[in-house]
Amino acid sequence: MNVLGNVIGEICKKLIPIPEKVYFGNQKSSIVICTLSSIKLLKGIAASDLMSNVAVVGRLLSENTGIDSLIRYVISNAGITTIIICGKEVWGHKAGHSLLALFRNGINDNGRIIESTSPNPNLELTQTEVEKFRSQVKIINKIGKTNFLEISHIVDSFKN
Repeated sequence: MNVLGNVIGEICKKLIPIPEKVYFGNQKSSIVICTLSSIKLLKGIAASDLMSNVAVVGRLLSENTGIDSLIRYVISNAGITTIIICGKEVWGHKAGHSLLALFRNGINDNGRIIESTSPNPNLELTQTEVEKFRSQVKIINKIGKTNFLEISHIVDSFKN
């Protein structure tokens, strides 16, 4: 299945190229938003005043490289304490599900996310990096939610 998934992924990259996009907002904010595969939601947040209350908004498309990158960013920025996962789940990869499984269960000795049902949830992170991430942040699971106002209300609830 992994070979088939990789082949399909490569075909999709060629047929439907999606530029990698991460938008930076208020670097003093403690909030990161992952919109999974919801490009419209990503662009809507990035173009809004909400960015004054968010450090970063970006997509999370893969259960391996994407999660590796997200975690390395978060642990290198100690002020990040909250991740909101929203938007439509990535078909076939289940990147949001894998991030939640990682947060709940960590990785095994081979770097595989424990209890992930994604096709290739193997990370290059160390146990130390994963544990730092797990202790640093809380995750708000809004997978499937694509309503900008709903996400905005969640962010607003963190204002002092």
